Amino acid sequence: MGSWTRMQRMVSLTVGAVGGAAGFWYASRQWNQRQVYASWTTNFEVSKCGKWDYNWDHRDPRSLVEPVGDNVDPVVQNRYNEKLDKKRTRVTRHLILVRHGQYNMDGRTDAERYLTEKGRKQAACSGERLKQLGFDFDKIIRSTMTRAQETAKIISGSLPELKLHDDAMLEEGAPIPPEPPVGHWRPEVSQFFEDGARIEAAFRKYFHRAEPDQKQDTYTLVVCHANVIRYFVCRALQFPPEAWLRISLGHASITWISVMDDGRVTLRTLGETGHMPKELLSR
Repeated sequence: MGSWTRMQRMVSLTVGAVGGAAGFWYASRQWNQRQVYASWTTNFEVSKCGKWDYNWDHRDPRSLVEPVGDNVDPVVQNRYNEKLDKKRTRVTRHLILVRHGQYNMDGRTDAERYLTEKGRKQAACSGERLKQLGFDFDKIIRSTMTRAQETAKIISGSLPELKLHDDAMLEEGAPIPPEPPVGHWRPEVSQFFEDGARIEAAFRKYFHRAEPDQKQDTYTLVVCHANVIRYFVCRALQFPPEAWLRISLGHASITWISVMDDGRVTLRTLGETGHMPKELLSR
């Protein structure tokens, strides 16, 4: 009888140990799961504005060819595919955005806001950097404001084969009321109304996928202003455009954006100034 009792106790202890281990494992698992579910990366649902719109430039081939529906005749389907193929591009457009160099902040008129000596050196450094990259640039497009005109002219000294093209749409301005707002910088609502439409029009003019007949990648230099570039970056990446003022860009900095053949956009470089010596850095 004593042996049987001891056996029962051993079984009870064994079962209790197994049950305790199982209970500990279950409790630990539940705790770990709560940790995982509470984390930002795994318990995050993509918002509507976070989903990529492949037809952001209204050049998605599927939006340019009338659909044929499902279960159609093979001949009709082939014709649809051929039309779709003709609208597709197979190359990438690269836009290299350069902010102007440091300028005379005391100037009251645009003509008086010319580059400082430091600003000219900054532009020269960026010109050499762009030359070293070895890209087959097609042209330089510049804002019509004095500081951008001078910066582009200096850069062209390193890339003398490129023609300079002026575009007033790229002038500095207030694109959209920023969020969060900045206390010391509050333009009139009318300024956002006027500048915003112009800067948005400039974005639509330059940011889009390549034309279907384009045979190779292109690299276009655009010399303009910090507000314009920051707004362009937000719009190109489909970020909330009102976030533009959260980005800081140095004078004569280089920003590189690529528009892929399928409508995706990649920010390769944002405000690069690593090619400049420390004494030339400024914002």
